[in-house]
Amino acid sequence: MEIVSRVHARNLVEWAKDKPEVLVLSADLTSSTEIDLFRDTYPDRFFSMGIAEQNMLSFAGGLAREGYYPFIHTFAVFIYRRAYDQISMSISYPNLPVRMFGFLPGITTPGGATHQAIEDIAVMRALPNMTILECGDATEVETVLDAAHSVNGPVYIRMLRGEIPRLFDRSEPMQLGRSRTLSIGSDITVVSSGICTEEAMRAVQVLEKQGVSVQHMHVSTLKPFDDPEIIEAIARSKHGVITMENHTVIGGLGSIIAEKIAEEGLGCKLRRMGLKDTYAHGASKGYLMREYGIDAMALISEVEHAVGQRFGITEADLAATYIAPVHSMAKPEAL
Repeated sequence: MEIVSRVHARNLVEWAKDKPEVLVLSADLTSSTEIDLFRDTYPDRFFSMGIAEQNMLSFAGGLAREGYYPFIHTFAVFIYRRAYDQISMSISYPNLPVRMFGFLPGITTPGGATHQAIEDIAVMRALPNMTILECGDATEVETVLDAAHSVNGPVYIRMLRGEIPRLFDRSEPMQLGRSRTLSIGSDITVVSSGICTEEAMRAVQVLEKQGVSVQHMHVSTLKPFDDPEIIEAIARSKHGVITMENHTVIGGLGSIIAEKIAEEGLGCKLRRMGLKDTYAHGASKGYLMREYGIDAMALISEVEHAVGQRFGITEADLAATYIAPVHSMAKPEAL
């Protein structure tokens, strides 16, 4: 797989060149959210709002009322935790086209509980009119701008930065409301999102060698969620469904799938992988994914429990599958 660096930085500059109505706002994290190149290229369309997220979101609502498209950039926690009332009343309630790019979602940062957006999906999807997207690789980072800009209302995006693997073909852009089918099977369905998808892909490779037929679906649109292909996959799955997300199991992808299972009347077992009603501590992304059970080995364990069979898969077996290298100077989890 290809590893791509600073995808959003270059992509946003090119994408916005013929869109003068697109304005970019920063909350004193300009280089940390890869918009320094946009600032240098289009200085008249860039606003540095300082460490004042509540004011930034209210200001963005005003810009949107005047016909602009404000693109908010900061760490995810500083969007929804600090400015939730402003998002609700100044953006979501009037249904204004503000695009909020939240970086370092979940445990992609060693910053600990103050910097880890582990409940953002649960909080933001409770807002009427809100669309929620999550990028899983370089292709989705490159194409999320078109998907978000097609929405006539507010959009919250869980964004990736730094060096990012390309898991999906360039010719297959992110499509609003559509999942990606990464493998086809009938024994069990795995539904993953964000950084968990690469780990799930590693696990599925090994499981299929053990004779397990896995239907693996990647989700990038978390709200609105009405994907019939996922419902159909779950309905024909012999051992139910496993969700895997970089988020608390409360209110995120696992809850979304649980709601759909109930609404569709599907009598199947659901296993939710994510943070189990806990805050995370500060450490590397790889360590935290192991610690909180959202890595490839954790998925293998869940599949073993679901199918009632042990496969004896080890870390050495997983090591034979692809692991994305990360350059020491551009770690995506760094602050």
